[in-house]
Amino acid sequence: MIAMAKSERSQRKRWVVGLSGLVMAFLLINACKHEPLEAPLDGIGGGGGNGGGVEEAVCDSNTIWFQQQVLPILASSCTNPGEGLDCHHTPNDENDDIQIISYETLMASGIVQNGDLWEAINEDDPEKIMPRPPFAPLTPDQIAIIGQWIQQGAQNNSCENAGCDTLNVTYSGTIVPVLQARCTSCHSGTSPSGGLDFTQYADLFTVANDGRLEGAIRRLPDPYIPMPPTLGLNDCRVRQFMIWIDAGAPQN
Repeated sequence: MIAMAKSERSQRKRWVVGLSGLVMAFLLINACKHEPLEAPLDGIGGGGGNGGGVEEAVCDSNTIWFQQQVLPILASSCTNPGEGLDCHHTPNDENDDIQIISYETLMASGIVQNGDLWEAINEDDPEKIMPRPPFAPLTPDQIAIIGQWIQQGAQNNSCENAGCDTLNVTYSGTIVPVLQARCTSCHSGTSPSGGLDFTQYADLFTVANDGRLEGAIRRLPDPYIPMPPTLGLNDCRVRQFMIWIDAGAPQN
Protein backbone atom coordinates (compact mmCIF):
# COMPACT_ATOMS: atom_id res chain seq x y z
CA MET A 1 0.00 0.00 0.00
CA ILE A 2 1.09 3.55 -0.64
CA ALA A 3 0.39 4.30 3.00
CA MET A 4 3.35 5.33 5.14
CA ALA A 5 4.05 6.61 8.63
CA LYS A 6 2.74 10.13 9.14
CA SER A 7 6.15 11.41 10.29
CA GLU A 8 7.80 9.99 7.20
CA ARG A 9 5.26 11.68 4.97
CA SER A 10 5.84 14.98 6.76
CA GLN A 11 9.59 14.79 6.16
CA ARG A 12 9.14 13.97 2.51
CA LYS A 13 6.95 16.99 1.79
CA ARG A 14 10.03 19.22 2.07
CA TRP A 15 11.55 17.74 -1.05
CA VAL A 16 8.43 16.95 -3.07
CA VAL A 17 8.96 19.97 -5.33
CA GLY A 18 12.49 18.81 -6.10
CA LEU A 19 11.27 15.27 -6.76
CA SER A 20 8.62 16.53 -9.17
CA GLY A 21 11.28 18.42 -11.08
CA LEU A 22 13.46 15.31 -11.28
CA VAL A 23 10.50 13.27 -12.51
CA MET A 24 9.82 15.69 -15.33
CA ALA A 25 13.50 15.83 -16.26
CA PHE A 26 13.73 12.04 -16.27
CA LEU A 27 10.70 11.76 -18.54
CA LEU A 28 12.00 14.36 -20.97
CA ILE A 29 15.45 12.78 -21.15
CA ASN A 30 14.07 9.26 -21.66
CA ALA A 31 11.16 10.12 -23.94
CA CYS A 32 13.17 9.26 -27.04
CA LYS A 33 14.00 5.78 -25.75
CA HIS A 34 10.48 4.43 -26.13
CA GLU A 35 8.75 3.39 -29.29
CA PRO A 36 5.61 5.41 -30.15
CA LEU A 37 2.73 4.09 -28.09
CA GLU A 38 -0.08 2.29 -29.80
CA ALA A 39 -3.66 3.55 -29.70
CA PRO A 40 -5.37 2.89 -26.35
CA LEU A 41 -5.52 -0.81 -25.58
CA ASP A 42 -9.03 -0.61 -24.18
CA GLY A 43 -10.33 1.62 -26.90
CA ILE A 44 -12.89 -0.13 -29.10
CA GLY A 45 -10.38 -1.09 -31.73
CA GLY A 46 -7.32 -3.18 -32.45
CA GLY A 47 -7.08 -6.91 -32.38
CA GLY A 48 -4.98 -7.43 -35.47
CA GLY A 49 -5.56 -7.09 -39.16
CA ASN A 50 -7.22 -4.49 -41.36
CA GLY A 51 -9.99 -6.62 -42.79
CA GLY A 52 -13.70 -5.85 -42.78
CA GLY A 53 -15.12 -4.62 -39.52
CA VAL A 54 -12.10 -2.45 -38.68
CA GLU A 55 -12.01 1.33 -38.91
CA GLU A 56 -8.89 3.44 -38.67
CA ALA A 57 -7.94 4.58 -35.17
CA VAL A 58 -9.02 8.14 -34.44
CA CYS A 59 -7.12 8.53 -31.15
CA ASP A 60 -3.85 10.48 -31.12
CA SER A 61 -1.16 7.89 -30.34
CA ASN A 62 1.06 10.62 -28.88
CA THR A 63 -1.48 11.31 -26.14
CA ILE A 64 -1.91 9.09 -23.09
CA TRP A 65 -5.61 8.55 -22.36
CA PHE A 66 -6.42 8.13 -18.68
CA GLN A 67 -9.63 6.13 -19.06
CA GLN A 68 -8.27 3.66 -21.62
CA GLN A 69 -4.59 3.37 -20.63
CA VAL A 70 -3.84 4.60 -17.11
CA LEU A 71 -6.95 3.61 -15.12
CA PRO A 72 -6.89 -0.04 -16.30
CA ILE A 73 -3.26 -0.36 -15.13
CA LEU A 74 -4.05 1.13 -11.72
CA ALA A 75 -7.29 -0.81 -11.34
CA SER A 76 -5.68 -4.17 -12.11
CA SER A 77 -2.49 -3.57 -10.14
CA CYS A 78 -3.38 -1.34 -7.19
CA THR A 79 -6.86 -2.34 -6.01
CA ASN A 80 -7.06 -6.15 -5.96
CA PRO A 81 -10.28 -6.50 -3.95
CA GLY A 82 -11.00 -10.06 -2.92
CA GLU A 83 -7.32 -10.91 -2.54
CA GLY A 84 -7.46 -10.43 1.23
CA LEU A 85 -5.48 -7.18 1.00
CA ASP A 86 -8.06 -4.77 -0.45
CA CYS A 87 -5.05 -2.58 -1.30
CA HIS A 88 -6.51 0.70 -2.58
CA HIS A 89 -10.04 -0.37 -3.44
CA THR A 90 -11.60 0.93 -0.23
CA PRO A 91 -10.06 3.78 1.80
CA ASN A 92 -9.04 2.77 5.32
CA ASP A 93 -6.35 3.30 7.95
CA GLU A 94 -4.15 0.57 6.48
CA ASN A 95 -3.84 2.27 3.09
CA ASP A 96 -3.76 5.85 4.40
CA ASP A 97 -7.30 6.42 3.06
CA ILE A 98 -6.00 6.23 -0.51
CA GLN A 99 -8.58 4.94 -2.98
CA ILE A 100 -7.71 4.30 -6.63
CA ILE A 101 -10.89 3.33 -8.45
CA SER A 102 -11.49 6.47 -10.55
CA TYR A 103 -9.85 9.70 -11.64
CA GLU A 104 -11.66 11.57 -8.89
CA THR A 105 -10.50 9.30 -6.07
CA LEU A 106 -6.95 9.12 -7.43
CA MET A 107 -6.55 12.89 -7.61
CA ALA A 108 -8.28 13.43 -4.26
CA SER A 109 -5.61 11.27 -2.64
CA GLY A 110 -2.88 13.72 -3.74
CA ILE A 111 -0.41 10.97 -4.66
CA VAL A 112 -0.09 12.14 -8.25
CA GLN A 113 0.49 15.77 -7.33
CA ASN A 114 3.02 15.13 -4.54
CA GLY A 115 5.05 12.49 -6.38
CA ASP A 116 4.12 9.52 -4.17
CA LEU A 117 2.61 7.52 -7.02
CA TRP A 118 5.66 7.93 -9.25
CA GLU A 119 8.04 7.07 -6.43
CA ALA A 120 6.05 4.01 -5.35
CA ILE A 121 5.91 2.38 -8.80
CA ASN A 122 9.64 3.02 -9.35
CA GLU A 123 10.87 1.74 -5.97
CA ASP A 124 13.34 -1.15 -5.88
CA ASP A 125 12.82 -1.78 -2.16
CA PRO A 126 10.35 -4.70 -1.85
CA GLU A 127 9.01 -3.13 1.35
CA LYS A 128 8.04 0.07 -0.44
CA ILE A 129 7.40 -0.80 -4.09
CA MET A 130 3.84 -0.77 -5.36
CA PRO A 131 2.20 -3.10 -6.08
CA ARG A 132 3.53 -5.04 -3.11
CA PRO A 133 4.63 -8.67 -3.45
CA PRO A 134 3.24 -11.21 -4.17
CA PHE A 135 1.70 -9.04 -6.88
CA ALA A 136 3.89 -8.39 -9.91
CA PRO A 137 5.46 -4.93 -10.23
CA LEU A 138 4.46 -2.73 -13.13
CA THR A 139 6.31 -3.36 -16.37
CA PRO A 140 8.62 -0.69 -17.84
CA ASP A 141 6.00 0.01 -20.51
CA GLN A 142 3.27 0.51 -17.89
CA ILE A 143 5.52 2.83 -15.87
CA ALA A 144 6.31 4.79 -19.04
CA ILE A 145 2.59 5.20 -19.78
CA ILE A 146 1.90 6.57 -16.29
CA GLY A 147 4.96 8.83 -16.45
CA GLN A 148 3.97 10.24 -19.81
CA TRP A 149 0.42 10.81 -18.58
CA ILE A 150 1.78 12.80 -15.61
CA GLN A 151 4.06 14.79 -17.91
CA GLN A 152 1.10 15.62 -20.15
CA GLY A 153 -0.79 17.15 -17.24
CA ALA A 154 -2.45 14.15 -15.55
CA GLN A 155 -5.75 14.86 -17.27
CA ASN A 156 -9.01 12.94 -17.02
CA ASN A 157 -9.12 12.31 -20.75
CA SER A 158 -10.69 9.56 -22.84
CA CYS A 159 -10.65 8.47 -26.47
CA GLU A 160 -12.33 5.42 -27.98
CA ASN A 161 -11.44 4.14 -31.42
CA ALA A 162 -14.24 4.12 -33.95
CA GLY A 163 -14.19 0.45 -34.89
CA CYS A 164 -14.30 -2.92 -33.18
CA ASP A 165 -12.50 -5.72 -34.96
CA THR A 166 -14.58 -8.85 -34.52
CA LEU A 167 -13.39 -10.51 -37.74
CA ASN A 168 -9.70 -10.90 -36.95
CA VAL A 169 -9.70 -12.14 -33.36
CA THR A 170 -6.64 -14.21 -32.43
CA TYR A 171 -5.05 -15.40 -29.23
CA SER A 172 -1.70 -13.67 -29.88
CA GLY A 173 -3.02 -10.47 -31.43
CA THR A 174 -6.21 -9.87 -29.45
CA ILE A 175 -6.35 -11.89 -26.24
CA VAL A 176 -2.75 -11.79 -24.99
CA PRO A 177 -2.43 -7.95 -25.05
CA VAL A 178 -5.57 -7.65 -22.93
CA LEU A 179 -4.31 -10.27 -20.50
CA GLN A 180 -1.00 -8.44 -20.14
CA ALA A 181 -2.71 -5.11 -19.48
CA ARG A 182 -5.55 -6.27 -17.26
CA CYS A 183 -4.95 -9.74 -15.79
CA THR A 184 -1.37 -10.90 -15.42
CA SER A 185 -0.49 -8.50 -12.60
CA CYS A 186 -2.42 -10.96 -10.40
CA HIS A 187 -2.43 -14.10 -12.55
CA SER A 188 1.30 -14.69 -12.90
CA GLY A 189 4.43 -15.31 -10.84
CA THR A 190 5.11 -17.92 -8.19
CA SER A 191 1.77 -17.45 -6.42
CA PRO A 192 -0.77 -16.52 -9.11
CA SER A 193 -4.26 -15.60 -7.99
CA GLY A 194 -6.54 -18.62 -7.90
CA GLY A 195 -3.60 -20.79 -8.93
CA LEU A 196 -4.07 -19.56 -12.51
CA ASP A 197 -1.10 -18.20 -14.44
CA PHE A 198 -2.43 -16.45 -17.53
CA THR A 199 1.03 -16.07 -19.00
CA GLN A 200 0.54 -19.79 -19.72
CA TYR A 201 -1.88 -20.71 -22.51
CA ALA A 202 -2.84 -23.97 -20.76
CA ASP A 203 -4.28 -22.18 -17.72
CA LEU A 204 -6.29 -19.75 -19.83
CA PHE A 205 -7.57 -22.58 -22.04
CA THR A 206 -8.78 -24.43 -18.95
CA VAL A 207 -11.00 -21.56 -17.76
CA ALA A 208 -12.12 -20.78 -21.31
CA ASN A 209 -13.16 -24.41 -21.76
CA ASP A 210 -15.03 -24.83 -18.45
CA GLY A 211 -16.99 -21.56 -18.62
CA ARG A 212 -15.19 -19.67 -15.85
CA LEU A 213 -13.63 -17.15 -18.21
CA GLU A 214 -16.97 -16.27 -19.79
CA GLY A 215 -18.64 -15.98 -16.40
CA ALA A 216 -15.87 -13.73 -15.11
CA ILE A 217 -15.62 -11.27 -18.00
CA ARG A 218 -19.40 -11.08 -18.45
CA ARG A 219 -19.67 -10.52 -14.69
CA LEU A 220 -22.30 -13.20 -14.24
CA PRO A 221 -23.67 -13.95 -10.74
CA ASP A 222 -22.42 -16.68 -8.38
CA PRO A 223 -20.55 -18.95 -8.64
CA TYR A 224 -18.55 -16.68 -10.95
CA ILE A 225 -16.16 -13.98 -9.73
CA PRO A 226 -16.19 -10.79 -11.83
CA MET A 227 -12.83 -10.17 -13.50
CA PRO A 228 -11.06 -7.84 -13.77
CA PRO A 229 -12.47 -7.11 -10.32
CA THR A 230 -12.53 -3.31 -10.24
CA LEU A 231 -12.88 -2.16 -13.83
CA GLY A 232 -14.51 -4.62 -16.19
CA LEU A 233 -13.65 -5.06 -19.85
CA ASN A 234 -15.58 -2.87 -22.26
CA ASP A 235 -18.23 -4.36 -24.56
CA CYS A 236 -15.84 -4.72 -27.49
CA ARG A 237 -13.29 -6.68 -25.47
CA VAL A 238 -15.98 -8.96 -24.09
CA ARG A 239 -17.25 -9.67 -27.62
CA GLN A 240 -13.73 -10.44 -28.80
CA PHE A 241 -13.13 -12.87 -25.93
CA MET A 242 -16.47 -14.57 -26.60
CA ILE A 243 -15.65 -14.97 -30.30
CA TRP A 244 -12.32 -16.56 -29.33
CA ILE A 245 -13.96 -18.84 -26.75
CA ASP A 246 -16.74 -19.90 -29.17
CA ALA A 247 -14.08 -20.75 -31.76
CA GLY A 248 -12.58 -23.25 -29.30
CA ALA A 249 -10.04 -20.89 -27.66
CA PRO A 250 -7.31 -21.67 -30.24
CA GLN A 251 -3.67 -20.78 -29.61
CA ASN A 252 -3.43 -18.79 -32.86
